[in-house]
Amino acid sequence: MKSRSLLFLISVFSTFFSYAQSDLLDEIDYNSNPEVIASFKSLKVVNFESTKLVSEKEFTFSVSHRFGSIKYGFENFFGLDDAVTRLNFIYGLNSFSNLSFSRTSYKKIYDIGFKSRLLPQTENFPVTLVFYSSITLDSSLKKAEYPELTFGNRMGYFTQLIVSRKLSNALSLILSPTFFHENLVIFDAQKNTQYGLCFGGRYKLSKRLSLNFDYGHHFNRADESNFNNPLGVGVDIETGGHVFQLLFSNSQPMNSINAMTSASGDWTDGDVYFGFNLFRTF
Repeated sequence: MKSRSLLFLISVFSTFFSYAQSDLLDEIDYNSNPEVIASFKSLKVVNFESTKLVSEKEFTFSVSHRFGSIKYGFENFFGLDDAVTRLNFIYGLNSFSNLSFSRTSYKKIYDIGFKSRLLPQTENFPVTLVFYSSITLDSSLKKAEYPELTFGNRMGYFTQLIVSRKLSNALSLILSPTFFHENLVIFDAQKNTQYGLCFGGRYKLSKRLSLNFDYGHHFNRADESNFNNPLGVGVDIETGGHVFQLLFSNSQPMNSINAMTSASGDWTDGDVYFGFNLFRTF
């Protein structure tokens, strides 16, 4: 059933990407290249990277916050008592590449990321292609718990080919084949090398407001794992030099690899996390 559902979703996306290209492109704003612009206004869709990049020599500071689960109500004040924070610094190396560095309170993780636009969507090319890769270091691991722990065991690797298409002035969709590798896994049956597929979209509600969602399907998650596939829903609010995202997600971790591997919440049980992503460009 899961395989059939996934194949159905992929076929829907394929239809969107190929449907009425010549007519829809007439509705899209172009710059002088002519490249399609503003498919996504934020660097993230919700949990995962979008095809937007920081401009050349610009610096963007991102603060992301996920409160605890709202499921427990006043017991943890709807999650306010159990917050996780991520600070991310992104710099535009040139007109098509970004370098980022982040620190997350979840597992005290450090992250270095590289993001590069391979091809933009234009009148003659139907999609934008972006490469994203990150290396994470889990500094929370202790020798007392893992006597044979090495520095390499702390490392994780995450890579995506991000494909987006702006179908109209209002609607953009994204599809990202994903490969990731954890040097240390917590379930014996879990393979170190893992893969998945992320997809999502943005629908523009007004000049400064949009509705976003994304979902990550983990293909070879161990059967014994108690984690779930991450699903996030949110809104983008543009306020001058800010893009402010308010969101709900079943993943409290915010690094891409941890969102994919360690989403502990369950939407069907009301076990979700409220949070935000705030991006400020200087």
